[in-house]
Amino acid sequence: MNNITWDTLIATFVQTGCATTIERKFREMLKKRWNKLNLSPIDRKPTAHARLSCCILAYAMLSMDGQLKITDIECHVLLVPDVRTDATSSAQDDIVVFVHTDEGITGIGESDVNPWIARACIEAPSTHSMGLSLREMLIGENPLETERLWQKLYIGSCMNGRRGAVINAIGAIDMALWDIRGKAAGKPTWQLLDGTARKAIQPYASLQPNGSSLEQYRNSLVEWVLHAKEIGFRAAKLEITLFGPYNHTGMNESDDKVTEVLAACRKAVGPDFTIMVDVQYAWNSVDRALATVREWKEFDVYFLETPLWVDDLEGYARMHDESGIRIAAGEWQTTRHEFADLMDRGKVDVAQPDVGRVGGLTEAIKVCNMAAERDRQIIPHCWKTGISISASAHLAAVTPHCPYFEYLPAELTDSKLRRELVQDDLQLVDGKLAIPQKPGLGIEINMDALKKFKQD
Repeated sequence: MNNITWDTLIATFVQTGCATTIERKFREMLKKRWNKLNLSPIDRKPTAHARLSCCILAYAMLSMDGQLKITDIECHVLLVPDVRTDATSSAQDDIVVFVHTDEGITGIGESDVNPWIARACIEAPSTHSMGLSLREMLIGENPLETERLWQKLYIGSCMNGRRGAVINAIGAIDMALWDIRGKAAGKPTWQLLDGTARKAIQPYASLQPNGSSLEQYRNSLVEWVLHAKEIGFRAAKLEITLFGPYNHTGMNESDDKVTEVLAACRKAVGPDFTIMVDVQYAWNSVDRALATVREWKEFDVYFLETPLWVDDLEGYARMHDESGIRIAAGEWQTTRHEFADLMDRGKVDVAQPDVGRVGGLTEAIKVCNMAAERDRQIIPHCWKTGISISASAHLAAVTPHCPYFEYLPAELTDSKLRRELVQDDLQLVDGKLAIPQKPGLGIEINMDALKKFKQD
């Protein structure tokens, strides 16, 4: 083999009759890129040897040209009709980002953030070197270089960003870039992430009840959790938000009513069903929170999510030390730096990165690695559409210390936006989801729904 020259190899292809087939394959690969060369179509008169040589050479030239390039970033602000600003559900809005490339591959991402703010973060023009436009920084770049592009966006927007909405916007873009990487490789995105994938992942149903009175609220949540069990879920998170800054439609019940609702749900589903509880930052003191949750031992609560205000890390550390229940938080945190504080100072047992909010899959992977080093669980937060659900599923697939991930099936939501926007191939079987197998994130957007919910 060491003595075979380029000419000998080409001649062998021609003599064995393989040249025509190989040429056809190369011409197909060149088809989408041919305009880059600014050449006339291949002349059919030259010999098979010459034609095949030209095809291979042309493809090699294009391969050295960086391959994919980002040509545009498109932002869509979506909103359900009759939006309620007194509701605590962000299922009413969305920012959907399309990242387009010169080869016709489009990546799709989203983030759980005010969509108008996210669009402004992406589309705002550059003003100086510390406040560059996210969109402008990406045009002409190779979308496959996700790590380098994340750093470029972070550093270029650092004076305006570092945390908060700019990172959320970067997260939507990064999600789309990973979608492109998978599609370009013809593989599901999880195959390109670090780690060995499991065959299936364990979702929990995230349940937010309805009702304007305590009785309606309790009955609604009992109905939701029973329905979740009936359709195959083995775990569910109960949103019990009866007081606090994000109380349900103005409710202001006493602490013991939280226990009452929890008890009703546990009685309904029985002991062989995992229950988590989210109170959405309800308690304003650690002592008050501990006085309630110490009574929950009989209910076998897997974790308690966000019992205190997000910045009270010392309070979270006390909850970890004294509550006897796993404490979960992280849905609002952006970047690995905030998660380091949450895990080290706050001592949370369960870190909950939201793939969009934290800064995308590129940053979420780093958070997962940090959690593994600290012997913490990862259970991704997800409260948007099937775009984020799919991204979370890919992350969970390669994260061994991820026992559950948040899942919002169409059967358990009132949001038309969630039900209609995305088509995916996630199927619940025996309480688990098979990991996605389609290239990229494995989702398709219902363009009619996109137009229906789109805002100018």
